[in-house]
Amino acid sequence: MNQKIEKNHNVDIGIAESDRKKVAEILQTILADEYIIYTKTRNYHWNVTGDRFYDLHKFFESQYEELNTIIDDVAERIRSVGERPDGTMTGFLKTGRIRENSVNDIDSGAMILELLAGHESIIRNLRTDLVECLEKYGDAGTNNFLTDLLEKHEKMAWMLRSFISNR
Repeated sequence: MNQKIEKNHNVDIGIAESDRKKVAEILQTILADEYIIYTKTRNYHWNVTGDRFYDLHKFFESQYEELNTIIDDVAERIRSVGERPDGTMTGFLKTGRIRENSVNDIDSGAMILELLAGHESIIRNLRTDLVECLEKYGDAGTNNFLTDLLEKHEKMAWMLRSFISNR
């Protein structure tokens, strides 16, 4: 039992190394987007005011808790394909497709619209990413993972839309 485990053990999961690296790049971009929308949601949780304060404060909390789980899952998926996630704010802001909002003093309606736009952007990007992972890189596992992630964001977007719906 004193066998030495090689530090750089080759990942042999049926996907070429170059394809795994490309999948990891896609996942890293998704991780950045998730972290940026998580930060926005957390920021709005702290800064929401107005007559819907309590409802939105709790709602934003439930959403950032869900996003926290998603962030961990995406980072672990990057590890599963044999790469290491970049967990730095610099990296997130560089690779993310959605932008942070540095304004704290906006009303609750603007907060909801900002978060909705972020989730809808993530949804559109995931539709492209999941197809690319399967068709271009042959990674059915990541395709399935991203499909599940897409459904979570669709639900989060629906909940945000419910706050602004007139019906």
